[in-house]
Amino acid sequence: MKKRAYITDLDGTLLRSDQTLSPYTRDVISNALEQDVVVTFATARGNISAQSVVSDISWKYPVILYNGALIYDGLNQNVMDGYWLERDISNEIIDVGRKFGITPFYFSLDKDQRERVLHETLRREGEMSFYDSRPRDPRFLEVKNLSCPPDYRTLALTYIGLHEELEPIRQEVTTLYGDVIHAHMMPDYYIRNHYFLEFSHAKANKRDGLRLWSAHMGIDLENAVVFGDHINDIGLFEAGGTRIAVRNAHERILQLADHIIDSNELDGVAHYIERQMELSRKNTTISTLGGQL
Repeated sequence: MKKRAYITDLDGTLLRSDQTLSPYTRDVISNALEQDVVVTFATARGNISAQSVVSDISWKYPVILYNGALIYDGLNQNVMDGYWLERDISNEIIDVGRKFGITPFYFSLDKDQRERVLHETLRREGEMSFYDSRPRDPRFLEVKNLSCPPDYRTLALTYIGLHEELEPIRQEVTTLYGDVIHAHMMPDYYIRNHYFLEFSHAKANKRDGLRLWSAHMGIDLENAVVFGDHINDIGLFEAGGTRIAVRNAHERILQLADHIIDSNELDGVAHYIERQMELSRKNTTISTLGGQL
């Protein structure tokens, strides 16, 4: 039998609205991992940020981070693969934002493969709220003048602001580099009326990230069951074999889904995985009994 894998988004899908795991979800996924079921996640978060909300689970398999820019082996704390945005393009994107009076958070890997988030002094509401939501996060470092250091690899440049503030930046950057970057803008889950505008390598999306992950894992994409809720999960749905939307998902995700399950508040992902494990056990039992007849 070909190996099946379950790959879930975090925010809005596996996590509840308060950015926590329910005890039920924690127990179901932990039990699945103990039985060598392949369960992992694909998230816009970095590893440190993701672990701050899902560390109650002892994840065994590589994860997809930064919306597909990074494949990371958390068990061995090793960067496996990824897609990095060129340094010159990174600096040009920073300069475009500066023209409009905004600088981004610069998500990167330093020369020792450690996660870093460089930023200038934070004065804007959305930026400060984002920073405050990650207390004691060792990735963040304030710099006087933001630029891409020569020995860093760019994972993403993320602007946070009102839609009307970010749209001119999006338009200018996509005009300059539309064919070599991935540009993504979506509402922030936790900061009222604010949006994220993220620029990264053209393949730093969940579609290509899942493809890269599956190649490293030796698992066919047709055997990948993916779970999502928002438009940054469209790539997961484009690449995955079975597409599962939580009931609270964006309308576009609901349209693409093969199945719709309970919402993130009602542990939809965990219920689905538990049911599939029960079916697998029953089928194994029937097969074993059949072989004895």
